[in-house]
Amino acid sequence: MLKNQIRKKKIKIREIKNKNNLQVKSIFINEILKKKKIQNKIVGCYYPVNFEADTFQIMKLFKKKGFKISLPVIGSKFVMNFFSWDLNDPLYVNKYGIPEPKSKMIVTPSILLIPMVAFDKKLNRLGYGGGYYDRFLKKYEKKNIIKIGLAISCQEVKKVPSNSFDKRMDYILTEKKLYK
Repeated sequence: MLKNQIRKKKIKIREIKNKNNLQVKSIFINEILKKKKIQNKIVGCYYPVNFEADTFQIMKLFKKKGFKISLPVIGSKFVMNFFSWDLNDPLYVNKYGIPEPKSKMIVTPSILLIPMVAFDKKLNRLGYGGGYYDRFLKKYEKKNIIKIGLAISCQEVKKVPSNSFDKRMDYILTEKKLYK
């Protein structure tokens, strides 16, 4: 199946299955943090839209553990950066309908929570097709950012078609389990 066919199918399924904003198993975050050396305590999150896996409980967990939260801001020429954000700070909606922080402070996360449309057991991710996360990860490749894909279990596919630009996740977390 082609990427666009998978996207259409999984977005429709996710909308049906995730009407109640399923929570991923945030308990696995502790397992990940114990195994990894964290360079700085900044986590790059995303504000969930279009029935994506909810990030609010995970953001609260990271905040409780002393991490600073950041959210992505889409710039021109497919550039995405992360900006500091606190859970109570106001957001504005960008041209894609995604809430972004008003902060002007760019940060580089050591952990990145990444939304996805589909995934496979080999930790391959299918996004929306813009390549924003792949470009961001390529730019900061030497920083060894921990990549955690968040999804609903119904988004799993047998094999995600991938190419040399696609970045694999270190972990994928669903409401049922942790893939590693």
